[in-house]
Amino acid sequence: MRILHTSDWHIGRSFHGTGMLPVQQRALEQLAEIVVQHGIAAVVVSGDIYDRALPAADAVRTLDAGLATLRETGAELVLTSGNHDSSIRLGFGRELMRASGVHFRTQIADITHPVVLEDPDGGTVAIWGIPYLDPGTSAGHWGVEAQHTAVIQAAVNDIRQAQESQQHLGRDQAAHVVMAHLFAAGGTGSDSERDIGAHHDETTVGTLGQVPASIFEGFDYAALGHLHGRQTISPAVRYSGSPVAYSFSEADHTKGAWVITTGQNRVTDIQPVDLSAGKKLARLTGEIDDLLDNPEHTWAEDAWCQITVTDEQRPPRAYQRLKQRFPELLNFILAPSGNPPTRQLTYAKRLASATTDLDVVTDFIDHVRGRPASQAEKHWISQALEQVGREGRDANLR
Repeated sequence: MRILHTSDWHIGRSFHGTGMLPVQQRALEQLAEIVVQHGIAAVVVSGDIYDRALPAADAVRTLDAGLATLRETGAELVLTSGNHDSSIRLGFGRELMRASGVHFRTQIADITHPVVLEDPDGGTVAIWGIPYLDPGTSAGHWGVEAQHTAVIQAAVNDIRQAQESQQHLGRDQAAHVVMAHLFAAGGTGSDSERDIGAHHDETTVGTLGQVPASIFEGFDYAALGHLHGRQTISPAVRYSGSPVAYSFSEADHTKGAWVITTGQNRVTDIQPVDLSAGKKLARLTGEIDDLLDNPEHTWAEDAWCQITVTDEQRPPRAYQRLKQRFPELLNFILAPSGNPPTRQLTYAKRLASATTDLDVVTDFIDHVRGRPASQAEKHWISQALEQVGREGRDANLR
């Protein structure tokens, strides 16, 4: 039997103000194509199905269509809630959908009820879904400390007890796959993940919210969600990552999923599969003349771009000029490689040294824009100040 591990769809999220629904729809279609190509029997989605607890109507429609397309392949679907999801809203209609092969695991009560599938090559596969467990609200159920490791350990203990109480689901009687949405120690994050952080009682600096991967020892595979880069924490504990990029920090990611093969009550193989739904991401840094003229940047002209301009003074119309070469410029950053002496003064100090109205205005322009006013600009400002002065004198005479 083959199982496809994916997660962190974040349906409804935008990318620097650019809507992602068409890209997300294509990613779900690619997942369905992978299901057909690889003969996948079950798709497990480990949390953050939506990007927000109250998703917009078009996000709900996109997920509805995506689940229908995946289910049409014949694969069973198992979905857990993540920290971005509302467990109640995501799990609505779960009993009705279970009959059609779509299984939601969004409540603590679901943890001990696996989706059990028979392997055509012999054996059984039990898929256990642990929804995202907020320590502050879930710790009381088990009477444990309000801390991520404690609540996950309690959930895993419940699963182990369920395995022991059901002989046909003992450790040697089935291949056991567990789904969870958390930050596993040793994982690498990116800028697009919301920090699940830690409850106020957690005080271990540097490891807040992290859960040791060893907590899943004894499972044949742990299908994790939350981190957006596909990665291996241990041979049996892995993140699929998000199917598309959600921040420029993911520019070097290869987006995709994992295909897990089982047989004779164990996992026999794990292979990556790649997705290509999103645009290329480009992170360019340099002085504006190089950015505009260097042919080495040609590849980025049709990519979503983050561009950092390092000129000591902000070049005139920098954003507009870059936009002409890179139409998909989404994030413009000014980071001077050096600081002109005038920038080292606070605006208050510069204002105190101003002797004329023209000085006040031009110092303000330099402070805000990072580039002194040009001679032409000074001329226009002088004319405006003279006009204001004349109008004020005329008003006084009247």
